[in-house]
Amino acid sequence: MKPKAPYYAVIFTSVRTQVQEGYAKMAEDMMQLAAQQPGYMGVEHARDQQVGITVSYWASLEAISAWKNETDHLLAQALGKSTWYSQYRVRICKVEREYAFIDTPNNEVS
Repeated sequence: MKPKAPYYAVIFTSVRTQVQEGYAKMAEDMMQLAAQQPGYMGVEHARDQQVGITVSYWASLEAISAWKNETDHLLAQALGKSTWYSQYRVRICKVEREYAFIDTPNNEVS
């Protein structure tokens, strides 16, 4: 993922319940569906046994709103609230600039 700033980040932090059934499939389906949405720019995520952080990147606030209201995503949100998450928080941020260090040959950032 190499978007040029400015762009938007949606930071989704969550605490899972003990329920596992159906979660992995839904998460994979949502990753694939998000990638098909206009304005989608990429995603990064990390999870331990219960706590997860997913950061998705979007070209505009309109693209984020459209994704939030996408029909299959609405179903996933409802199931998340009722089944898979004991809590979550969503933060929407505008990325004004970024920089990175990546330890590669010649320290080149690709």
